[in-house]
Amino acid sequence: MRAIGAVVSLVLLAVAALWAQSAGPVRKESLQNQPATEAVAIEKGAKWLASVQGADGGWGQDGGETSYVRTGERLESNGNDVANTAVATLALLQAGRQYQPNVERALDFILKNVEASPAAGLSVTNRQGTQIQRKLGPFIDTFLTSMLLARVDGTLSTRMNARVRRALEKCVAKIEQNQMKDGSWNISGGWAPILGTSLASRSLFDASRKGVKVEDQVMRRAEDYTVMALSNPSGIGVGAGIGAGRGGGTGVGIASATSASAGVPLYQTAQALEQLSRTEDDRQKNAPQIAKMQEQIKDAKFVEGFGSIGGEEFFSYLNVSDGLQRSGGAQWKEWRSQTVQKILNLQNSDGTWAGHHCITGRVAVTSAAILNLKFEHAN
Repeated sequence: MRAIGAVVSLVLLAVAALWAQSAGPVRKESLQNQPATEAVAIEKGAKWLASVQGADGGWGQDGGETSYVRTGERLESNGNDVANTAVATLALLQAGRQYQPNVERALDFILKNVEASPAAGLSVTNRQGTQIQRKLGPFIDTFLTSMLLARVDGTLSTRMNARVRRALEKCVAKIEQNQMKDGSWNISGGWAPILGTSLASRSLFDASRKGVKVEDQVMRRAEDYTVMALSNPSGIGVGAGIGAGRGGGTGVGIASATSASAGVPLYQTAQALEQLSRTEDDRQKNAPQIAKMQEQIKDAKFVEGFGSIGGEEFFSYLNVSDGLQRSGGAQWKEWRSQTVQKILNLQNSDGTWAGHHCITGRVAVTSAAILNLKFEHAN
């Protein structure tokens, strides 16, 4: 009996060992595959971005696609521009260190443009009429460049850091000096310039955290504009011209928050949620407005924005993620899960994303998609 028991024990041990060998790798594979969907999508998108970088270090619109919404959309891809290059560089910064050579070439392209631009005025490039300018405003190149330079400031070689800091300070001065009288940067010439205002203000905030001097008055005016726009979205603004002096605009005109957001409430809410939630003091002071915006974002139809997904929606999702993550809680986790899945479902087989209205260009939309997918890591 003892012999039989010993044999049975040996058999059971052998079966257990075989089961462990077969089950172990399966469990390991399932754990690896759990987050791999995002990682694979990001890598495919980043590889595509790297593959279409120009010889000069820049990116252009790269075509995109015409949609049923805008069948006559011009799909220019003849030449590289600063705005597309800046957002592509931001994406590759998050995609991994293997793209550092691409980042450095892109920074050189951008810095040459900034260095060649005059000290006066808001522009950092001579290239005009690009799709991203027509949608987010004629000076979106400056705002995206300022955000990028604030992110990389202090992370490069001594020589490059000095060059980046000079260019960043130049961009900050341009943005400060050309703020509208109402506190925004809703400068005419774009379909949804509120997103330009969002990027301009955010770039100043990021620059200030890197030690760049930013005028308090400029930041207060941006916050005042945001609160005003939330309470009176169809109201008349007091400044439609570009400012001639620091923190003040010249000229008069109608500039409602509704028109600045192209009549899409998501864009205005996303800008406001990011602007009003930056610090703990901000979140306490603006708690009623933040709570109201959080309720809006629970509505799936509201989150669809224009009704189809364009680059504007992806940029707005970044702002919403900033605001919700800062507050934390169940809504942030649910938003994060739903947004990631939505973006993954929209990826094309070649690794790109293309907008279905307005900002359709694959470079800008692919870059914004990567930034959304890498959001938690970036923050």
